[in-house]
Amino acid sequence: MLDFRTTTFLTVCKYMNFTQAAEELRITQPAVSQHIKYLETNYGTKLFSYEGKKLQLTRAGKLFHKTLSTVAYDDQLLRKSMLQDDHLVSHLNFGATRTIGEFVLPERLADFFKTHPSIQLTMIVENTAYLLDKLQSGAIDFALLEGYFPKTEYSFIQYSRENYVFVAGQNYSFKKTPHLLEDLLNETLIIRESGSGTRAIFEKNLEKQNLLLNDFKQILEIGDISVLKNFVKNNLGVTALYEAAVTEELKNGQLKKIVIDDLQKMHDFYFVWRKGSVFSDIYRTLAQSL
Repeated sequence: MLDFRTTTFLTVCKYMNFTQAAEELRITQPAVSQHIKYLETNYGTKLFSYEGKKLQLTRAGKLFHKTLSTVAYDDQLLRKSMLQDDHLVSHLNFGATRTIGEFVLPERLADFFKTHPSIQLTMIVENTAYLLDKLQSGAIDFALLEGYFPKTEYSFIQYSRENYVFVAGQNYSFKKTPHLLEDLLNETLIIRESGSGTRAIFEKNLEKQNLLLNDFKQILEIGDISVLKNFVKNNLGVTALYEAAVTEELKNGQLKKIVIDDLQKMHDFYFVWRKGSVFSDIYRTLAQSL
């Protein structure tokens, strides 16, 4: 589906260096330049420019790269599927954000495998920013995301709608009875790492009230959800996260919900894949099955 000139273009984008691209492709540097020149002439626009000595993509080049990356990945997946002579979805290669991967997806994924026992699985559990990078590079087929993402740049459907709650340890003592986000500023706030969807949602809520994380008296940043919950259970601070992640702790009384009137109560999880993929219909069907 891709010819040798578009392959050259993608290789130059990989290194942003004509010499290194030539070495990987085992052709001469003038040949690389010729291939890029052909594409620029064919499309009537410059794909690369120089800022000093640094090679960079033009606006048209970025669009061309994004489109070709999707085509290249679909081509690889199609070739692999044809060789297997089986249904196109024979291997789930995807990512999920931590709340989804650890607390929402496990039972659904288990049920899916009971009816599709021959499917192979590769799943990574990471934050939203990391998964978007992997999706863009073609390292994964799709991602289940809880955080914000540029919706104009991807295809997606709603996966589920989840409760977003503020919680504290059962014996946590507030400086003042909280009703609004502003009432929490004197508390120790425990948050996920930068790039986390759970954190991004909380920051967006603060922004709506003209508040910042730095307005809090103390902030503890913890990337691991289990460690974060343990800190909250031990009354070391308070946090906002999805109810799905603390269902057990709320049930057994280790944590309690704190009603904050100006905190967003619900948020959507999304099933996301590359825009323009020829496998979009399959991904939509798959999203409804998981």
